[in-house]
Amino acid sequence: MPQVTGIVDAARKDGRFVVQVDGKPFATVSLDMLDRLSLRVGEELDDARAERLRQEAASLGTYDRAINMLAFQARSSRDLRRRLVQKGEEPVQVDAAIDRLTAAGFIDDAQFARQLARSKLLGAGASKRRLQQELFKRGVERGTADEAIAEVIADEDVDEEAVVREVAAKKLRSLQRDDEPTRRRKLYAFLARRGYDSDVIRRALAALRLETADDDAGEEIDAE
Repeated sequence: MPQVTGIVDAARKDGRFVVQVDGKPFATVSLDMLDRLSLRVGEELDDARAERLRQEAASLGTYDRAINMLAFQARSSRDLRRRLVQKGEEPVQVDAAIDRLTAAGFIDDAQFARQLARSKLLGAGASKRRLQQELFKRGVERGTADEAIAEVIADEDVDEEAVVREVAAKKLRSLQRDDEPTRRRKLYAFLARRGYDSDVIRRALAALRLETADDDAGEEIDAE
């Protein structure tokens, strides 16, 4: 019967150990797993015990991979699940890892949405519409996204009219070589692509003395 012949520290993985069976690496485990599965050097592994060890080691590997991905970049639960499955992890193990991470507070879609909303609204001058699209693309549900955006706008007292004027003024500085009609057209298109409503854009252009004629509006959205 196969026998545990060694338990050694896993290279470059703090808190992880490699269980060696018959002199060969068999599974990477945590200290908790060593205790729970009563793994000791000299222990024999029957088929049932060996299979349980394989399954738990696979689940731990998925969990560790999820932790590493979150350490690199915050993600929503849906986005993390999608990426883990794309990398070949088993869906059932992915779900278990996400449940564990959520219970520990490492995944919180509402908090993730608020952090992203605050960054995009205050730092990048994103429109609410663009931010909704960004959060949806990152796997945040519509209700959670809308609630997060509304909360940040209220907490930070965000004035969309002031934000769009600031964004427009910054962009206008890069268009000084163009004549006024071209500046107006490019600026309108730039703001439209960022998701701002036409009325908000017109008021921003008016504040910058770049009033937009009504009959030009339909063309400007598709402009360069």
